[in-house]
Amino acid sequence: MAAAGAARRAGDHDLECAKAKAVLEGSHRRSPRKKDPRQTQTRQEEDDGFPYRQSLEALAHREQVALYVDLDDVAEEDPELVDAVCENTKRYERIFADAVWQLLPQYRQREVVHKDALDVYIEHRLLLEGRSREPGQPHDPQNQFPPELMRRFELYFKAPTSSKARVIREVKADCIGKLVTVRGVVTRVSEVKPRMVVATYSCDRCGAETYQPIQSPNFTPLLMCPSRECQTNQAGGRLYLQSRGSKFIKSQELKIQEHSDQVPVGNLPRSITVSVQGENTRLVQPGDHVSITGVFLPVRQTGFRQILQVRARPERGGEGPGSAFAVPGLSHGGLLRQGLLSDTYLEAHHIVCMSKSEEEEQGEAELTEDELRHITEEDFYDKLAASIAPEIYGHEDVKKALLLLLVGGVDQNPRGMKIRGNINICLMGDPGVAKSQLLSYITRLAPRSQYTTGRGSSGVGLTAAVLRDPLTGELALEGGALVLADQGICCIDEFDKMLESDRTAIHEVMEQQTLSIAKAGILTTLNARCAILAAANPAYGRYNPKRSLEQNIQLPAALLSRFDLLWLIQDRPDRDNDLR
Repeated sequence: MAAAGAARRAGDHDLECAKAKAVLEGSHRRSPRKKDPRQTQTRQEEDDGFPYRQSLEALAHREQVALYVDLDDVAEEDPELVDAVCENTKRYERIFADAVWQLLPQYRQREVVHKDALDVYIEHRLLLEGRSREPGQPHDPQNQFPPELMRRFELYFKAPTSSKARVIREVKADCIGKLVTVRGVVTRVSEVKPRMVVATYSCDRCGAETYQPIQSPNFTPLLMCPSRECQTNQAGGRLYLQSRGSKFIKSQELKIQEHSDQVPVGNLPRSITVSVQGENTRLVQPGDHVSITGVFLPVRQTGFRQILQVRARPERGGEGPGSAFAVPGLSHGGLLRQGLLSDTYLEAHHIVCMSKSEEEEQGEAELTEDELRHITEEDFYDKLAASIAPEIYGHEDVKKALLLLLVGGVDQNPRGMKIRGNINICLMGDPGVAKSQLLSYITRLAPRSQYTTGRGSSGVGLTAAVLRDPLTGELALEGGALVLADQGICCIDEFDKMLESDRTAIHEVMEQQTLSIAKAGILTTLNARCAILAAANPAYGRYNPKRSLEQNIQLPAALLSRFDLLWLIQDRPDRDNDLR
């Protein structure tokens, strides 16, 4: 029965591999599909209807590492295969990798000149094995090179255009193993580190080599030699890890958070961990708005980590040797059991940085005749300004300024000098003039916005924090409110209540639109291209007309000079205006 099942699985694998090869090779029989101009291409493809010809040739000559298979191309060849790939992505990732490996010899036109240390290592091992093995002797299965060690390419999938991006809180248990697309803001980016994919061991007795593919974050190293010679002679050879013969790939960990407009009222924003490998690393920074396509997977625990030791009080009559709590080696009701809960992560396949223009292009549509007629009217500017916070009476000029804040300006770079186009506005006024209501409305209206208060935020919370990664123990950078509001609006209420040390952290952001970090050995510059809308009270709670303007405001001149508009709103007692 086991042999029949293995044969059936091998037949299914060969059938699916043939379908994958037909997809990769069969595109030249059709007319070329019109590509989306916003999609980024890794190479300039020839317009011959065969989008993978150049990619396969580059993979064969090691001029390219990553191959992105667009599922829209797969849908034109086999629509049912697309559904199978989206439902069981890890299996079809191996199937498509096998198909590419079988096709590469057809596109190799010359020998690879630049060989790395692993190529030399494999050639020496094959030569040594050929000399030591007698003619007709079967090959030892333990010494066979695993496919992960031989392949020098990476295969990723691009989601079909028909699939919609999910909100992070909608990625649940039913998405395990499936290809999903999520959007969010990058809050944490770890350093790029090498990750072991194949571990190579050598025996100290017989010299045989053993290969161990690794598919989880943790693994248990092999200790005893499983070769036929050591088992026959009972030599008990020990295995030692050979780092020169092992294979490593680049690995990075991201953490993305929901957009502010995706969070329901009264809920905290959800976040998800993203594992990035290979050529997808170093593509994003904290504060970038990204769309990530990947496989939603649970964290695989091996060894003792998958066993939880729980202290439990035994029930009455449960202290005997036959009870469920009587475990040898544990006393006082100790219990060893399998952990039922598992951490999850997203294994990234395709990462797209969503710029402001791209999001506008996705949301733009043709204007109707009525909309065009309204735009051409003379009082269109006044109508737009009046539509901002219509429940608040008056403040026409303030609303016009907030409209200009939402629209923004144009960045200029004369002779290499950067001049910001965003507008910074400060609302200075008495209590009860609807400053906080205007800030709340702008926060809800802007597609990218962050809202914070003076006493509720620190300098680290506004700029960036250096936190220790719980998995690796390394220091990682996590963006604050100004970084997360990149290409958006950051609203700061109670601006006068902030500490002076915290208030100085935003000077660079308001003028240079960047944020320089030099903490714990991390030296970097983050983008903080945001407009700041601040609300503050005068120095003594209310504006005192008997004092000068400087005495009423009491903010540093270096900070006031960075605000383009400073509104002074007074609450003058007037019975007629108050009744309105």
